[in-house]
Amino acid sequence: MIYDHGARRLVLALKHGDRLDLAPALAGWMAVQAQALLRADTLIVPVPAHRWRLFRRRYNQAAVLATALAARLDRPVLPDLLCRPRATQPQDRKSVGDRYAAMAGAFALSDRHGARIDGAEVLLVDDVMTSGATLDACARVCLAEGAANVRVIALARAVRDA
Repeated sequence: MIYDHGARRLVLALKHGDRLDLAPALAGWMAVQAQALLRADTLIVPVPAHRWRLFRRRYNQAAVLATALAARLDRPVLPDLLCRPRATQPQDRKSVGDRYAAMAGAFALSDRHGARIDGAEVLLVDDVMTSGATLDACARVCLAEGAANVRVIALARAVRDA
């Protein structure tokens, strides 16, 4: 869905308003869209949040969506396949180039699941895609660590005014 008006209110309610009760319904919508992206052995992986952001927010909205999506699709979810060892500033009001630069090196494969990614089909999950820099950085890590393919899905997509 386009990230404006009602969609923006839903995403912000989930992200900042502690409305985790929205996740199953939102994941239901995402599940319909995800069908074309799935393979028999697809792993569902959320974009990770840095530990300080997790501390402040108490949850990672991408992980909440990924878990609900995995349950809806009866697929495995690895909420900690990726980690975010380097904190990044909020990306609001940054240019596309600045967003990509900020995400470089921000993500890594967690030591715990290193073997699971080798040859894996990965579906990355995030709440909002703006420039694609965050999902691109996560996909690059997955591919560099041996994933066979990486596909992405976001609850909402920000678009520029035409």
